Parts: sequence; structure tokens; C-alpha cells
Amino acid sequence: MAPRSVLIIGSEALPFAKTGGLADVLGALPKALAQLGWRATVALPRYRDVHDGTLVERFPITVGGVTSDVGFFEAPISSGASALLVDVPSLYHRDSIYGIGADYPDSPRRFAVLVRAALEFAARRGGPTLVHAHDWQAGLAPVYLKTLYAAHPVLGGTPSVMTIHNLAYQGTAAADWLPRLDLPWDLLTVEQLEYWGGISLLKGGINSADLVTTVSPRYAEEIQTPEFGAGFDGILRRRRDVLTGILNGIDTEEWDPACDVFLPARFTAEDLNGKAVCKRAALEAYGLTLDDATMGRPLVGLISRMVDQKGFDLIEAVAGDLPGLDASFVVLGTGDPRYQRMWETLAAAHPDRIGARIGFDERLAHLIEAGADLFLMPSRFEPCGLNQMYSLRYGTVPVVRAVGGLADTVHDVTPRSRLSNGFVFQEYTGEAMLGALKRALALYGDRRRWRALQAAGMQADHSWDRSAREYVKIYERAIAKVASG
Repeated sequence: MAPRSVLIIGSEALPFAKTGGLADVLGALPKALAQLGWRATVALPRYRDVHDGTLVERFPITVGGVTSDVGFFEAPISSGASALLVDVPSLYHRDSIYGIGADYPDSPRRFAVLVRAALEFAARRGGPTLVHAHDWQAGLAPVYLKTLYAAHPVLGGTPSVMTIHNLAYQGTAAADWLPRLDLPWDLLTVEQLEYWGGISLLKGGINSADLVTTVSPRYAEEIQTPEFGAGFDGILRRRRDVLTGILNGIDTEEWDPACDVFLPARFTAEDLNGKAVCKRAALEAYGLTLDDATMGRPLVGLISRMVDQKGFDLIEAVAGDLPGLDASFVVLGTGDPRYQRMWETLAAAHPDRIGARIGFDERLAHLIEAGADLFLMPSRFEPCGLNQMYSLRYGTVPVVRAVGGLADTVHDVTPRSRLSNGFVFQEYTGEAMLGALKRALALYGDRRRWRALQAAGMQADHSWDRSAREYVKIYERAIAKVASG
């Protein structure tokens, strides 16, 4: 019997294109599924700066009466896993993946073509066992399977799973996009795509998919509430019986302190000597003081988009208190100019204690994770989060807010907890965040308890193997659901 196959559709995936955590997921999941015996193909646009893949086919795709000549490039990822890069220069060869400041006006068409092209190509190869759509850019995949392809000789009856990575991005558009996407007007209903008089591609995917997942168990609960539901809480409560939270994994080959190619020294949970070498290198990279006092002081790392969602308004509220803490800070990221200026100003005023780098640098990100003693993630909401799992794996103790995947992975230091691996605060205030940070700094001097915290984090399993097994359970459930009618 031929192995089961999954067609994964999304807008970005490593190593081809990345703006956020979605790319990490879609780069790692196909490999992990292949390890479990599935044939996995991830379909994404072949953006202007992507030069990978071999052209294997070319044929036209018509959406809303507009025909595009589409090139299909295949690139191997691992044994049993590959990427399908959909090449339409007029749609994807632009200055930005999504748009500058706002989505491109033709975004619905850009991603409708991606979905249709991926489905049509898969149909020519015999069709997948299941289609797995990610975020609003792929939201039309479940919709098309239930409408345009419902009676298709190959694709008809193909089960679909819709995964929400961040509910804040909903793929909204004017209602007159429906015919331009080859969709009938009778889908403009509350039960289908209609959303405040327009349409939402994410809503369509949620309502049409056989099963819906999101990227942590806690976030699956949160998004059914008005506080975290971003206007979709009612939509998700209506589908709660098919909604599951599966915690993302991390790439444990790329993120492994025992063999990380970006580090000046490696280390393990049994031998942490290399971590001190990495700390010295991180301080040196930021030009911070390199004396015994600085090395003995806790180093707090922060790698993030500098936006409100990531809790930078909390940091701003207590920014004046940070230089007075018995700690040093190294910060890496980009985002809101106001928060960039905040960190640059702090670094200029306290060059011996605070270092800020605006931008992104993969080597430096690994060095911060390895060299820091603490990692700060005070998010307003966090569907899953990856940096707290990287930190745990590198013996860098996280300080987080109890939301989404942060709450699922970081367990607060309490007198009775035997699962403690970090510091957690509940209220979304600068004072609560500062309180958690101060608790962490106070415990840092207790080397025995600190080593126990590090060991607890480093020994946990956050691999994609675990996550992929959960996705396979969902796939099997969706296949059975469709088969039973």
C-alpha cells in the first residue's frame, strides 16, 4: 500500500522564505512527518529571492477569469519530504512577501493562485491523502475542497485540516472578491466567509475544514474568549468540537547546544562549562564590560519583534527601573520605531549594562540563547512561542507571562512545584513583569537551585517528533471523519 501523503500549504517555510515562526513550523513539520512514514509536500510561493528547486512542470491556472502561467519547482527537504515552489513572477516577485506597511491589495488573488496551483499540481500526481492549510493565506484550501473540487475525480472528498498560527491575522477583504476567487455569492453568510460585511479567508478555512488546530493547548482555549479571540471567539466556539491545540516543536538539530555551529563553545546539561564561554562572547559582541563582576551578574536576553503583542509596552513602562537591576541586558530585534529608539537610548545611557542591536542576525540569536542566563518574553498574547523553548534547551531560564504556549511550556518556580523551569507572571502590567524578573535575579545566586532549573529545561522534549505524532493523530481523525460521512 502506498504511504499516506499530506499536502501542506502556507505562505513561508524555511529554508526558502521567513518572516516569522510560521516558516520554522513549515520547515520542520514535513521532515518530522516523513520520519513517521508520511509523504509530505509543503507548497509555498517562489518569491523573488528564492532560487531553489528544479522546474518540473508548467501550466496555466485561471482564477476569477485571470490566467497565470505557473511554473512548478520541486526542492527536496529530506527523505520523504519536499517543497513545491509555485512561481508566478507577477504575483510573488515583489519587494516584500506580504506588503510594506499593509497587505498588498491583490493579496486574496496572490494566495488563491497559490492554493489552486498546489491543488491542481497534487491532483496531477494522484492527489494527497489530506490537505493541511496554515493561516489565512491558505484558508481557501478547505473552502475550495468543499466547493470547486467537491466533485473532482481526484480531489473530491479529500479531508482538510486548518491550523491557526496567529488569530490576529484574518485575511479580510471586500465581499466583491468572492467572484474574483471563483466562489459563489451564497458563501457570503455568517456560517461561511462573511465577516462584518466583507469576507475573511481565515474564517472560510475554519468553517470549511474538517478539523481545526492551533499551536498550543492553552491558545486553543484562549481564542474562544473575547479577550483573545480577536472577534473570532464566537466562530471558534461554534467549532469547538473540532478544535485542538498542538504545541509546536523546535528543530532540535539546528538548536542544540551540544553541536551548535554558531557557538564558540558547546555544552550539555551534564557539562555547562561552555555556557560561560558563550556568555563572555555575547557580552563581547555587544561591547559590554568584560570583568569578573559582569560575568558574575545575570545576563538577560531578549530576541523579538519590538511590538505591543510581545509586551514591549510593559518594558517601556518600567524601562527606567531596568538599569538599576543587578543584571545586564542584550537585545536583538526590529519593530516599532518607538521601541527601537527606547532600547537604543537605554544602551547609549548605560553602555556597561545594556546592549541593543536593531535588525536580525542568526548567529547572534544563537549566541544570545546560549550565553544569556535569563530570557525575557512578556507577551500580551503568544499562540505558541519558540524562543522560550530554545531558551529551555540552552539552559537559559525563561521569564514569561502566563499566556498561550508560554503557559504550556514554562512552569513557575514555587515552593511546591517539582516541574519548575522558569518564572511566570499573570497580570499584564510592567510591575508584574518586573516582579517576576526580580524573583529570577534573587534566585540566581543559589547555584544549586539554579542548576536544577537549567537541568529541568534542558531535559524536556520539545522536538518536532512529539508534535508530528500529534498531527498524525489529527490527520487520522480527519480521514476517519470524512470516510464516515
